[in-house]
Amino acid sequence: MFKVFQREKGFYRNLCSLALPIMLQNLITSSMGMVDTVMVGVLGQNELAGLSLANTPFMVAMLFVFGLQSGGAVLISQYWGKRDIKTINRVMGLSWAFAVGVSMLFATVIFVFPEWVMGLTTNNPELVDVAVRYGRIVAYSYVLNAFVSVYVGAMRCCERPRVGAWVTAAGMVSNVIFNYIFIFGKLGFPEMGVEGAALGTLAARIVELACAVGHMVFAKKDRVITFMAKYLFRPGKEILGDFVRYAAPVMLNETLWGLGTSVYTVIYGHMADSADVVAAVSVAGNVERIINVAMFAIANAAAVIVGKEIGSGAPREQVYSLGRVLMAVSLLVGLANGLILLLALFTIVDPYVFNLFDLTEGAKRASKIMLTIMSVVCIARAFNSTLVIGILRGGGDVRFGLCVDVGAMYLWVIPVASVVALVLGADILWVYLAVMSEEPIKFALGMMRFRSGKWLRNVTRELA
Repeated sequence: MFKVFQREKGFYRNLCSLALPIMLQNLITSSMGMVDTVMVGVLGQNELAGLSLANTPFMVAMLFVFGLQSGGAVLISQYWGKRDIKTINRVMGLSWAFAVGVSMLFATVIFVFPEWVMGLTTNNPELVDVAVRYGRIVAYSYVLNAFVSVYVGAMRCCERPRVGAWVTAAGMVSNVIFNYIFIFGKLGFPEMGVEGAALGTLAARIVELACAVGHMVFAKKDRVITFMAKYLFRPGKEILGDFVRYAAPVMLNETLWGLGTSVYTVIYGHMADSADVVAAVSVAGNVERIINVAMFAIANAAAVIVGKEIGSGAPREQVYSLGRVLMAVSLLVGLANGLILLLALFTIVDPYVFNLFDLTEGAKRASKIMLTIMSVVCIARAFNSTLVIGILRGGGDVRFGLCVDVGAMYLWVIPVASVVALVLGADILWVYLAVMSEEPIKFALGMMRFRSGKWLRNVTRELA
């Protein structure tokens, strides 16, 4: 049974050297969201729910950017295996152009039409008012975040994940400081409430941008990529074609997944007890993201390892064996995550974390239900994340991930959850069970895809 874990000397050291900085980065990012939630939660439940709704359209935009970054990562990780720095420059140039352009478009729409955008998430006018006040200020911070995300993502593909961890750490520290100053009116600034949280986030993104640009300019040895304007700004038709071929499905995957997740928020926002449920989603989601940082770290590390292995010309049998090990590791991580989440719910979250927020008893009950269900599906979610985000994307198989992610969500989860919540008027227990029912479906389909071996593809080419 344990033979699958037997690997060559240094394998697990390499996996940890990639996964731990990514885990730290994810933990910092998740903690940053929790800091915003805690500080705004002090202002009241409507402010907390409004902030959650305001972040929904931004999440869609950033998932679009994440899709572009991840699609480019499919190419960058394999070209890193070949040590083809010129082509990595070409891919990064395209990733920056698309990511910054798309995020600029999203930010402009939200800045100009905030009432219309936020009104799509709920019919509660009090929550819309909070979301508009927050969204208009924070809108263009996501343009800065798009630029930084592409850079730290490329560094991760080139086995320099520490860059993202340090940049994100600087952002978190500054976010806490600026939030404290602007929300509560310290150091001579007026008390700004929700608008202060938005201004603090914008200031933190500026700090992250400064750190990333500083690393690009001064850390020449650590960044491992020599930037070449000739290739950054003139990628060529062949790489543009490859970028569209591999980035477009990932971008579409993440964008449609983000839109689908936004539909969940819309469903919650139109339930009879919408304020309680939306506030519960905000709290439970932040707790889940903190607990699950290891899961997504393994998934991202898997993409780099598999992509590099294929790009270096390793035999198919060797890459397939590598995938089996990474899947086995993901199952163990998922089991551990589920147990930790369940333990944390009864020992930390329920007696202590809930008391940090001004939540009603209904919101507390909904949060407990969500976190309990999350702990049960952690194993399936860990496997699905490592397979789709890590192994399949690293292997160049981006279309299957699109089909299984989007298919399960749009053909099953959204219709069923909508009927259960809005037609039957069922309790949040049954609504959230319907939402989480996609994980077992994706698990079964993903296992069949992995065993077929059709995901193993070398996507690099020789360029003059």
